[in-house]
Amino acid sequence: MKGLLSLTSCLGIFHTLVAAATIPSYFERSPSTPRKLSVAQVQRELGSRLSKSTIIFGPEDARYEDATSRWNDFAKPKFQIVIEPGQESDVASIVKYCNEKSIDFLAINKGHGYPSSLGSFNGVQINLAQFRTINIQPNGKSAWFGGGVFDGQANRYLWDQGYVTTTGSCDCVGMMGPGLGGGHGRHEGPHGMISDNILQLNVVLADGTAVRVNNTSHSDLLWAMKGAGHNFGIVTSFEMKVYPRGPDTWHYHNYVWRGDQLEAVFTALNNFHGNGSTPVNMTTNFGNMLLDTTVSDKEPVLWWTFAYRGSAAEAEKLLAPFNAIEAVRDEQGDVPFPQVAAAQQTDENSAICQHNKVRITATAGLQVYNLTAERLIFEGFKKRIASDPTLAAGAVVLHEGYSTAGTDAQNPNDSAYPFRDDHHLMLVQIIIPPNNKTIEQEAWKWAKEVREQWNQGQPTRPVNAYVNYANGFESVEEKYGHEAWRLKKLRDLKAKYDPFNRFRFYNPIVGKKTAGPV
Repeated sequence: MKGLLSLTSCLGIFHTLVAAATIPSYFERSPSTPRKLSVAQVQRELGSRLSKSTIIFGPEDARYEDATSRWNDFAKPKFQIVIEPGQESDVASIVKYCNEKSIDFLAINKGHGYPSSLGSFNGVQINLAQFRTINIQPNGKSAWFGGGVFDGQANRYLWDQGYVTTTGSCDCVGMMGPGLGGGHGRHEGPHGMISDNILQLNVVLADGTAVRVNNTSHSDLLWAMKGAGHNFGIVTSFEMKVYPRGPDTWHYHNYVWRGDQLEAVFTALNNFHGNGSTPVNMTTNFGNMLLDTTVSDKEPVLWWTFAYRGSAAEAEKLLAPFNAIEAVRDEQGDVPFPQVAAAQQTDENSAICQHNKVRITATAGLQVYNLTAERLIFEGFKKRIASDPTLAAGAVVLHEGYSTAGTDAQNPNDSAYPFRDDHHLMLVQIIIPPNNKTIEQEAWKWAKEVREQWNQGQPTRPVNAYVNYANGFESVEEKYGHEAWRLKKLRDLKAKYDPFNRFRFYNPIVGKKTAGPV
């Protein structure tokens, strides 16, 4: 009997070991990417599973630098190998291979994601650069976009075909990057945000399953993808609404004001926006506090740009209060919509779109501008110009104002996007020299100060951080919403679709809050 028990025990241990040996590495609680991945090995083991147009390369390849270039070098992910899939089906195969080998993976489009959580990534980049097709559907009401399509490309192509859609405001940014976090832009007044116009998506889940996500298939996941999508899957293609392009030209008007006009400018802005009642066709205005030494080397200027969907005559009636404020200079013109980005300095060649910079950032969401807070921010900038000109030279304090009618018209419970009553997106961005801890600490101190001044200017509202602008040091509530039901729903969906948190590198829903420098 004793021998039989021993044999039974041994057999039990044997079966346990066999079972453990067959458990995929994906199910490890803490997957650990090998310290050194071999390009040749990946090509050999994975290449036969993929389409012939797929490209696999590593740091020694001439294409690597461009493929891994990023908008912000503060928290760069480490890419040991780059894989550019040639077909959508390749993405599922890549994810399954990475799971088998316990390799972390990260999908990218144009490299504009910049939260601190990206700095912990080490593994394989899935680059969607080959997925840039746009197919307008026969009914003219929607189009299918490849997961690698970017804003400028979409705007130019659709305009030439007689259409527009909702994109972000910078031509250089991929559509799905901001789209998965909401996606504010020039057409949100008439049509809502990017996420509001998504009809369906082809998504590769964490286990490598490819699914079609829409109102009748995985509808719960569709809800999550519209505002928190970076946490749930890789979008290989998507269908969105498109609209007739409208007026042949848009009017823009750019102003530069000195600091002594600050109160007049922000009073006019608050009256103009009416806390969410901005005229629909006055689509966007961006304002920067920045150093312009052609005007002053002692204090920043206020640079502001407006874009109107229609004629100069219509626009200038609405802009009369701003025309009444004495400007150092101003310029205006009428251009086709695809040229508005260049007029507002958000096209691919603009300073804001340039890669390989170390940017220290902080953000806030506002309803109205607080004049006291804005004056404090201006004076803080002025103080840095005097005390640390290197720091001040790389700083921009950005204010974004949109026509929000189309965004406000959506039921806030119908998607994961939580902050529809934020009418202004704020971003302080300080470009600093690389590898300079002293300047970096001062930049974080300044960014924190500006963020706190914005939030202290609206003491009755919660602290919100638009997830696409979040630096990653904010709380989950600040990025994904303060309602308990909303966060519970997101966490439940995370447990359902990504139980082992493979998608954890872009402002993760699940995980500890990083204390960070701010």
